[in-house]
Amino acid sequence: MYAQFFGTFLLSHNVVTKDQLLSALGKKSSQHMKFGTLAIMKGYMTANEVDNVIISQTHNDCRFGDLAVREGYLTQEQVDELVKTQYPDFLLLGQTLVDEGYITNTQLETLIVDYESENELTDLDYSNEKQDDLDRILANFFHTTDVAADEYNASYMRLLFNDLTRFIGDDFTPLCFNPCKEYPVNYCVSQTIHGDLSAKVYLDMPETTCISFASRYVNEEFTEFDEYVQASLEDFLNLHNGLYNVNISNTLGKELTLEAPEVVSDELIELSSSSYLLQVMYPFGVINFIFELKK
Repeated sequence: MYAQFFGTFLLSHNVVTKDQLLSALGKKSSQHMKFGTLAIMKGYMTANEVDNVIISQTHNDCRFGDLAVREGYLTQEQVDELVKTQYPDFLLLGQTLVDEGYITNTQLETLIVDYESENELTDLDYSNEKQDDLDRILANFFHTTDVAADEYNASYMRLLFNDLTRFIGDDFTPLCFNPCKEYPVNYCVSQTIHGDLSAKVYLDMPETTCISFASRYVNEEFTEFDEYVQASLEDFLNLHNGLYNVNISNTLGKELTLEAPEVVSDELIELSSSSYLLQVMYPFGVINFIFELKK
């Protein structure tokens, strides 16, 4: 999930535009990690040194690692280590942005350091995403609101991003998590949760986005907005909240109950004071989650 929040980091610091990020996300899956990008991440080479080797490759039929050793930037031992390196997915997103000309290697070098520092990602073993790392990233995400990053809220967000990854795709970026007093409806379904966490959750998106969302969810190509597409949104929301219910029962010993999902017929939702909008951007469109917390 490092790549998804790296996208959020880039947008919040005005490094790239939404369109540039969408373009890179769409192309990331077809990219292969470059040796120079890994060398920058590990701190073995500077961006300028990498650029020098790339220039040298234009008139030398030689692999990057071999040239870097020849020019004294790397040792053979470092080259052998980099070949075996497990790299974080956010690094591939950064490399794609460089390949597309949206940022430079020098910018990427600085951004890697800033992103890791901001989220306290001090252990550079990215072979597995660590729970503590993800919790710190989520805590920074909650920082834009007065919502406490307690176990109820943090567990809900962790699961939501995991479910989006599992069932819709990992090519998304969370855009914002902000207070919301009212919301103009596109096509919207909602579900109410009762218990120690009492809330109403809305899932909303334009009809064209619904079609793409449903197609990914059921792994079937829909071409029009119909009852099957509508049912897919209800099913995703119910599936996610049901899994959340199970998680809370297993981890906290608390029982929550769910009402059946329903379609929102209002054109404008008037929300309580403790309501928040989460926007998640996919290449096919932006999906909106609204959380209305009950007292």
